[in-house]
Amino acid sequence: MSRNSGSSRSDVNIALLRGINVGGKNKLPMKELAALFVDAGCEEVRTYIQSGNVVFRTGSADADEISSIIGASILDRFGFRVPVIVRTAGELEGIAQGNPFVKAGAETDRLHVMFLAERPDSASVGALDPARSPGDEFVVVGREIYLHCPNGVARSKLTNSYFDSKLSTTSTSRNWRTVGKLLELATGAG
Repeated sequence: MSRNSGSSRSDVNIALLRGINVGGKNKLPMKELAALFVDAGCEEVRTYIQSGNVVFRTGSADADEISSIIGASILDRFGFRVPVIVRTAGELEGIAQGNPFVKAGAETDRLHVMFLAERPDSASVGALDPARSPGDEFVVVGREIYLHCPNGVARSKLTNSYFDSKLSTTSTSRNWRTVGKLLELATGAG
């Protein structure tokens, strides 16, 4: 990612959209998604793969308002609601460094992160069922849920719907490879 003189990594953000596709239901081409970010005042907008990952600089936009602006723009232009969760490059770096399953030596191709719109309260986290999906593990840290799904995420009962309902929030998931690539893009290493 090119850098403007005087800009820093502190104004780099990553938007993670849930439930969009390039074909079929909730069709949203990445070129048009990038244009929505530019229209919202963002700079250096880059998308990664076709599933709603956008790396951008805040520019004249307020990072805290981007998720609302983009969500409203998608509804207005495409007619469907899409959760948009935003993390800073620094937050994503901390998320990558804090994965307890990586630290324990788990196979990274079996790891995922769920990004939550809001931080859940401790009572809700404590009420989650650790045995819900035998063989799978999860750890809730702040606004993220780290998942280890040795039998594959498609077979897991640790779904967005489960966590959303139990934690009263909205989540979107990314596999560990995507988390790493987004971090590279956000920090200029990619």
